[in-house]
Amino acid sequence: MLDINILRKSPEILKENLKKRFSNIDVDELIELDENVRKLKMSLDELLAKRNKLSKEIGKRKAKKESADDLIERVNEINSQVDTLERSYNETYNTFMEKWLLVPNLLDDDVPFGEDENSNIEIRRWGNPTEISFKPLEHYEIAKNLDILDFERGAKLSGSRFVIYKDDGARLERALINFMLDLHTKQHGYKEIFPPYIVNYEIMEGTGQFPKFIDEAYETDGQYLIPTAEVPLVNMHREEMLDESDLPLKYVAYTACFRKEAGSYGKDVKGIIRQHQFNKVELVQFTKPEDSSRALEELTHDAEEVLQLLGLPYRIVVLSSGDIGFSAAKTYDIEVWLPGQNRYREISSCSNTRDFQARRASIKFKGKDKKKQFIHTLNGSGVAVGRCLVAILENYQQEDGSVKIPEALIPYFGKEKIG
Repeated sequence: MLDINILRKSPEILKENLKKRFSNIDVDELIELDENVRKLKMSLDELLAKRNKLSKEIGKRKAKKESADDLIERVNEINSQVDTLERSYNETYNTFMEKWLLVPNLLDDDVPFGEDENSNIEIRRWGNPTEISFKPLEHYEIAKNLDILDFERGAKLSGSRFVIYKDDGARLERALINFMLDLHTKQHGYKEIFPPYIVNYEIMEGTGQFPKFIDEAYETDGQYLIPTAEVPLVNMHREEMLDESDLPLKYVAYTACFRKEAGSYGKDVKGIIRQHQFNKVELVQFTKPEDSSRALEELTHDAEEVLQLLGLPYRIVVLSSGDIGFSAAKTYDIEVWLPGQNRYREISSCSNTRDFQARRASIKFKGKDKKKQFIHTLNGSGVAVGRCLVAILENYQQEDGSVKIPEALIPYFGKEKIG
């Protein structure tokens, strides 16, 4: 959520930002609603002050054994007016907030302008695309030959876009999770968290998933399965006042993630690139405002090191204004090379949300000067586990159908190859 003063004092900034994001949100409507809310609140406060003054006068008359019937009648009239005005205020305020919560974050100045992913800008690469002397297979073909992923039985249990990991497939997924958690906790200084997978509505609202993406969520009895560990990790400090001396806070969590992928019909129908349930290791940082730009670079490098240690070629792109996420001010995508697809595919998104999530979740910190400020939050995949498994299968496939295990992963996996 943005600072309301941007709407009240600098609406042109908001309009320009929405234009960059190709959003059709009506800023003038928001201004009018906000003004109506403030007018109603002022009228309501005036009535309440008048009622309070009359109530005190009634008390004085009764103390003197004098009649206060005329004042009581006036108070009753005010009570009726208050009830009407409160209903009008609440309705107008709720209408405003429903629309205000759909306004995306302000973009950083260096975010490239563009309508979609075609305008993303590559800023660096690590490694060269893997050279394979034979025609490379895609991961689902390799997995079928090795009998380590079962799509048919996954669909039998849960429907399309679900899979069963079998034997060395399950072992490889587990090895990757442990490898990533050890790297981020022992080398990068993150504290490991194992959060609940089910959260309340306001928790999803706190990080910006709701109300915009409510159709993407799995709901159960008024609670929701998390789409990413970012949701519980950020909201751990909901409505808290942190101390400057505790910053930065760095958390890492492995969780299963659940998304309906409502807008991806027909995309990546084969394999495990786009599943309704998938595993991810997530990184979250809480920083002071002046530190968050540097922290984004650090967090991105932490995610990159996973791929470097596994010997997986990748590139970094900065997302354009039309492709960036709702809550993000700036995002780097890490895209890993997949020989079977002959292209780079996203394996991690690392974002600085600045104080956007902190305002929604009411997370502040107190500095040495006792001044209270909203915290800055950052998040990134460190990395998506299933997509990392895909990258290993495709980059380390051998002509005889086997798959080599990256050297750094052998202690976790327990052997040097699959097949």
